[in-house]
Amino acid sequence: MEGETTTPFANVAAQTTLLTQRYQFYLDQSTPYVFYRWVGSAALLFFFMLRIVLSQGWYIVCYSLGIYLLNLFLAFLQPKFDPSLEQDMKERESEEGGSGELPTRADEEFRPFIRRLPEFKFWYASTRATGIAFVCTWFAIFDVPVFWPILLMYFCILFAITMRRQIQHMIKYRYLPFDLGKVRYSRRN
Repeated sequence: MEGETTTPFANVAAQTTLLTQRYQFYLDQSTPYVFYRWVGSAALLFFFMLRIVLSQGWYIVCYSLGIYLLNLFLAFLQPKFDPSLEQDMKERESEEGGSGELPTRADEEFRPFIRRLPEFKFWYASTRATGIAFVCTWFAIFDVPVFWPILLMYFCILFAITMRRQIQHMIKYRYLPFDLGKVRYSRRN
C-alpha cells in the first residue's frame, strides 16, 4: 500500500513483539535442561550473595529475596489440590448424605503428586527475582540501613516454623513431593 506510513509506536510495538517471541523461543528451548538451568540460577544467586557480602549493604533486598524464595519453595512443595481441603469436603458430603463415589481405601488409590507450582515456573520466578534483586544492589536508594542480624534471625525462625508446618502436613497426609524412588527406564536405539 503506497503512501502508508507507520507510526513510531507501531514500529516499537513490532520490535517488542519480535523480541518477546525470540525470548520465549529461547525460554522454551531451555525447558529440558533442568540441571543446567538450576546451575545457572545458583551461580546468579552466588554472585548476588557475594555482592551483598562484599558491599556490606542491601540487607533488606537480600531479606526480601529470601522471603520470596521461601514462598516459592513452599508452593513448589505443596500439592495442587490440598488434601486437608479435600478431606473436609468429603466429611461434609458424607454428613449431607454421600457423594455418589465408590468407597476406596487410601492405600489402594493411586493419586499422582501434582505440584501447586511446577518446577519450570519455580525456576523461572526464582531466577527472575534473583536477577531483579541483583540489579537493585546497584542503586543506593535500595540500600536501606537495617540491623542485619535481626533480619537473619527472623528469617531463620520463619523458615524453621514454616518448614516444620509443611513437613507435618506432608506426614499427616502421606505425600512426598520428590521422586526419590522413581524407576527410570533407559532409551533403546
